[in-house]
Amino acid sequence: MEDFEKTTEQDSLYNNLEQMEVSECLQAINQEDQKVAIAVKKVIPQIEALLKAAVKQLKLGGRLFYIGAGTSGRLGILDASECPPTFGVPAELVTGIIAGGDQAIRKAVEKAEDNQQQAWKDLTTHQISEKDVVIGIAASGTTPYVVGGIKDAKKHGIITGCITCNLNSPLANAAQFPIEVNVGPEFVTGSSRMKAGTAQKMILNMISTTAMVQLGKVKGNKMVDMQLSNEKLNKRAIEMLVNLKNVDAQEAKNLLQKHGSVRKALENE
Repeated sequence: MEDFEKTTEQDSLYNNLEQMEVSECLQAINQEDQKVAIAVKKVIPQIEALLKAAVKQLKLGGRLFYIGAGTSGRLGILDASECPPTFGVPAELVTGIIAGGDQAIRKAVEKAEDNQQQAWKDLTTHQISEKDVVIGIAASGTTPYVVGGIKDAKKHGIITGCITCNLNSPLANAAQFPIEVNVGPEFVTGSSRMKAGTAQKMILNMISTTAMVQLGKVKGNKMVDMQLSNEKLNKRAIEMLVNLKNVDAQEAKNLLQKHGSVRKALENE
């Protein structure tokens, strides 16, 4: 699995980092970060291909699963966990799974990413089926947990995609809809939590947000299905109703208390 060049492991364009002034270090990191959005823009056609296939499955009652290890696994969990409060969807619609289980979210679990069979075992606990979609996330494109999971999912007739930061990796070759975003070498050599992680986060934002828009979870540009779980979100919901229904704040608050969500308040009055 190592017979290709890993851009993510190439030597940093900067040297003697420990001798840099704070301002110099920050400027250099920012300079590298500016390359990420440009790299992501280049792979929009790949993102589109995966997303169209995923949305089709979601509309048929399927679910979306992210699998990853380390930083990549945590990013998948982050994106999945934000879908219910933002879009009011069931928690099981988008699920993030990390090598080593939930304890690995905060602390690395030794050798968890090296088990090629474990990802499929983890997926089967969710009763995964051909209606679902699995996206493997791995900056290197070689993580055994992720590559094995994608291969097993494909064997079972499940649509597969991936997000990786190396070209022609085993992961990209295994997935039906690969996204290969080349962000170049990291500021700290091999530290793929940096530019690679930022690229993965940006692409996950694009995937989940566009999917939810396609599923009708946004009205205009507003999160009308968001969960009203705190004062900030309640205030935002009231402001939405004030603007969308041309009512005063008290009437908007009354509508919200009566119906429980912005969408229901809009549809039932």
